[in-house]
Amino acid sequence: PVEVGCFSLDAERRFHADARQLRYYAPPKGGATRVEFDLRDGYSDRYVQRDDNVKERLDHVLRWILPNRYKFALAGSWCLHTDVVTWRGHLTKVACTPYERHEGWLMAVTLLAGTRYMSEMETEEARRQRGTRDARQREMTYWGYKFEQYLCAETPGGIPDPGGVVNTNEAFCTVVRTRLKSHSLVFAGEVDCLSWQRPQQQHSSNYVELKTSRELYTPNQRRNLHRFKLIKWWAQSFLVGVPKIVAGFRDDEGVVRRLQTFETLHIPKMVADDQEAWNGSVCLNFVEAFLTFMKKVVTKDDPKTVYLFSWEPGRDVTYSVHPDSELAFLPDWYVSEMTGASGDRPSPSCSPKPRA
Repeated sequence: PVEVGCFSLDAERRFHADARQLRYYAPPKGGATRVEFDLRDGYSDRYVQRDDNVKERLDHVLRWILPNRYKFALAGSWCLHTDVVTWRGHLTKVACTPYERHEGWLMAVTLLAGTRYMSEMETEEARRQRGTRDARQREMTYWGYKFEQYLCAETPGGIPDPGGVVNTNEAFCTVVRTRLKSHSLVFAGEVDCLSWQRPQQQHSSNYVELKTSRELYTPNQRRNLHRFKLIKWWAQSFLVGVPKIVAGFRDDEGVVRRLQTFETLHIPKMVADDQEAWNGSVCLNFVEAFLTFMKKVVTKDDPKTVYLFSWEPGRDVTYSVHPDSELAFLPDWYVSEMTGASGDRPSPSCSPKPRA
């Protein structure tokens, strides 16, 4: 993947076309791996939660695209010459599908000016689970964000401030362009921090992903990490070109005791010898096959027509078509700009046919 831009979301979840929310990786002094990070600290009094009921769809990605169309357009055309626009998280779910046993997914897709836009919708099961989380589960959601506070600084070479407020509205996102066989994709993904030791290199080769997991006490726990967690960690970081994942292993009291670094490209080899191991090539081949299927199905170039792709464990991907649908998710301000309806420019001459 090639990084083509970035954007930030501030404490009020407002969009900014810059890197103001980028943070810098600040590992413990001397590279220590034995630590004591209390992930419970601040949960009751220094925690601002993003509203999960607000469905943003692709809006932030689209806000980045409009002033950056010149990075995609060919001479004399305003269309994107890109097959698929989406979020990285949606592609991660699709990539992990061949090995997923519990969680299904629902993807809404619409075609505008030759580009397919894919936005995840919440399944009934996911909505039910979100509404029935107990106090412990809600607190554990906080732990992942709190971990980032211990390892991120506001400036290169700065010192982390774990005494500050955790605000989950804030985010820094990279925007990448990549190709998977015949499919060209543009997608955005949140990035935790940047390793500043090699600032002369492009950002994406210096990004660091931060994760937490329960400490491994038994061979079975290690097996479960390899089979169920590392596949998601790998897919998430691989898709946007993040080379390094730093994991904090915590006890049941929410205290991180140990740090371990995983090289993203080495993770598939780490798990290869495990029984029932997953294979990264299988994941990417499934994404490619799904995108091919999507292109064949999604042919009506109309932002009001939504194609709903559904998958449940143990079943095939199915789809339904919804013309003039309430499910339509491309905002009017984006559609009018992309079709020339705003009056600023002539309508683009785009072919809805997939481009090789």
